[in-house]
Amino acid sequence: MTEAAISIRGLEKTYAGGKRALKGIDLDVPRGSMFGLLGPNGAGKSTLINTLAGLVNKTAGTARVWGFDIDEHPRNAKRSIGIVPQELYFDAFFTPFETLELAAGLFGVAPAQRRTMELLEAVHLADKAHVYSRTLSGGMKRRLLVAKALVHNPPVLVLDEPTAGVDIELRQQLWDYIRTLHAGGTTVVLTTHYLEEAEALCDRIAIVNHGEIVANDATSTLLASAGDKKLIVTVDSDIAAIPAGLGLKTELKGERTLAITYDKREASAGQVLAAIAAAGLMVVDVTTQEADLEDIFLALTRR
Repeated sequence: MTEAAISIRGLEKTYAGGKRALKGIDLDVPRGSMFGLLGPNGAGKSTLINTLAGLVNKTAGTARVWGFDIDEHPRNAKRSIGIVPQELYFDAFFTPFETLELAAGLFGVAPAQRRTMELLEAVHLADKAHVYSRTLSGGMKRRLLVAKALVHNPPVLVLDEPTAGVDIELRQQLWDYIRTLHAGGTTVVLTTHYLEEAEALCDRIAIVNHGEIVANDATSTLLASAGDKKLIVTVDSDIAAIPAGLGLKTELKGERTLAITYDKREASAGQVLAAIAAAGLMVVDVTTQEADLEDIFLALTRR
């Protein structure tokens, strides 16, 4: 099927009091993708996710999950998506096993088709299956919510800040499992404040700011759109002042080090080094710095 896993057109949400959280969002999440949905706090990401989950009533527009309109076919739409929320909420007096069994029952999964222990093993909680959920650590609770979102085997999984408060080892375990799901065909939508995570994991990224999509492209294309590149140049003698005539944004970083920023769409590293040589300096070492996702994110959201 070529239809997008999630297809949104003209989605708006205005809360009581007049706050416009979403302002005509248009967005397609391709099937089988690992899709990053980024934005600062209050940008509208959680409102968008909660609308897809049926927890927030939209003001206008349409949204489809796996081909099902969330208004016309709400049950099918909800069965097609699993949500891992930011908040750690579940019944503290239920065990992880009971939590997953209850969630599976609510989705109408027959007892013979439930994968409760399989899911607990996948998120490394099999040994905690029958203890009270309130005794779990924060990282364990986060992984329990991932398992809970998968009890009905949805083709789309949305992770809203899934690694917040999770230590490095547990984060790696979680992402290893998410990669396995994705390799099996699950479409994954990720929101995160760890931008290096999105850069490493996501093949496509959309950035939301003030309820609007300000960027939506393949991760590689988004990174390539940043024009600035920096050369850190070390020369063979002390520099008392920045040489005149370089015609570039140059900072003196030490007695023998210059940091030169240039637009890679207008100049090349060779031209920059030629300008340094023309200023009478002998280059002994060069390192480069490319703009990363954090630079692009800040530039777009500040704008």
